[in-house]
Amino acid sequence: MIFLAIQILINIFVAILWMFFQDDWGALSLASGYIVGVIITFSMRRFFNKPFYLYTLYAIIKLFLIFIKETILSGILVIREVIRPQIKITPGIFKLETSLESDVEVTLLSMLITLTPGSVVMEVTPDNKYLYIHAMDIPELRDAVFKSQAVFEKAIKDVTRK
Repeated sequence: MIFLAIQILINIFVAILWMFFQDDWGALSLASGYIVGVIITFSMRRFFNKPFYLYTLYAIIKLFLIFIKETILSGILVIREVIRPQIKITPGIFKLETSLESDVEVTLLSMLITLTPGSVVMEVTPDNKYLYIHAMDIPELRDAVFKSQAVFEKAIKDVTRK
């Protein structure tokens, strides 16, 4: 993450330097200097061992939008369960295999899976390969968790790796 911060600082430095050379301290000069800074930082990306910071920023925004979408869908599912006249659930526990490796990635996936209504991550194996999840309604929620797992894992890998 430090290399991303260095890239951002280089970009901001170029933007301020651009404003200084233009002798204009307005927002338009800052914006044009920032764009010049993006071009210069992009051309210097081979000197950094991390990807260009705008790629990572895009991946973070994409993960956030997926989070918002899943939160809205979860709310709709909860409303549907609450409105239902009779409760027909079959609770249970199932094991979910993950391809994520680091503790941060697995923790983020666990928190995002907990968004699915009626599902809670109970335990993570020490090798971070399996998650044990308690679901309120196994047949319905297990499929929902598997679908959201694929989306979340891809988005998390885009943010943490590359």
